[in-house]
Amino acid sequence: MMALLNQGCPGKCFLQQKNNYQMLKAVESSGISKKFGPTIALDNISFSVNESEIFGFIGPDGAGKTTLFRIITTLLLPDEGEMSVLGMDSTTDYKELRKNIGYMPGRFSLYQDLSVEENLNFFATVFGTTVEENYELISDIYSHIEPFKKRLAGKLSGGMKQKLALSCALIHKPRLLILDEPTTGVDAVSRSEFWDMLGKLRKYNITIIVSTPYMDEAIRCDRVALIQNGEILSIDTPQNIKAGFSRKLFTVKSAEKYKLIKTLRKNPEILTAYPFGDSIHVTLNNNTLDNSLYEYLVREGIGDAVIMEAEAGIEDRFLELMEKDNGITNKA
Repeated sequence: MMALLNQGCPGKCFLQQKNNYQMLKAVESSGISKKFGPTIALDNISFSVNESEIFGFIGPDGAGKTTLFRIITTLLLPDEGEMSVLGMDSTTDYKELRKNIGYMPGRFSLYQDLSVEENLNFFATVFGTTVEENYELISDIYSHIEPFKKRLAGKLSGGMKQKLALSCALIHKPRLLILDEPTTGVDAVSRSEFWDMLGKLRKYNITIIVSTPYMDEAIRCDRVALIQNGEILSIDTPQNIKAGFSRKLFTVKSAEKYKLIKTLRKNPEILTAYPFGDSIHVTLNNNTLDNSLYEYLVREGIGDAVIMEAEAGIEDRFLELMEKDNGITNKA
């Protein structure tokens, strides 16, 4: 496939020759790198996304997710590497690709001085279609905000803005939908509704690539990629990523959480100690829990500690991979 692309065969030519694009990868990235001055945003990124898959990118701010999404959507050129999107070259076939990609950036970017209805009609017109033609695709989403279709977009709540942005990204019936942290700042109920809507899009064979900081959303993806400092640390199903955690994990709770974590990090037998909600997630150098940890905490004035073995989550595995990638084991 890449050979044909490199010879200048446009995406439509490729699809006509093969006539079986449903068997292609939706996205194939090989050695993608991008710098902004001295800052390395992406470093030799390689991955593939299957058609009709919900593929998630998990990583902190500054990990490179948005830069990567802008390359996939043809808004940025990579410095190195090759990327095929929907069987087309992301750098030379950008005009055709933009007709087939829906993009919802992290920041609300619709026209705030236009109404809900006007925004949707505008984007439909830009892509040469109508709301009526593709209404079935957005009906489950748009029905939540249709009663407010005359309201200015800038006056909508966070959850309603999210649904309008998704409707506008879908109105031209794209084959690939890119969502950059679409639920950040939205209440838990709206987040759950949003992901229910994404699940319903499967019947339209739309491939979805999404970034999220929420682990309860990550587990709803078919596969996830953990990304940090412009590098992919791991790609697998959520369950397999959690299963990859290499040590026993323990949760430690106390009424004095701040004192507890400082005390744990002073103990040479503690390998890592990270705050998670109301507890501290701990791994031990010898990987075995005995009474010595309880006794240590009592000597340090923490007599109410509750220690239990726990199942590792995606965040635990992510932190473990970050430590290995940095060549350190710390308690920070």
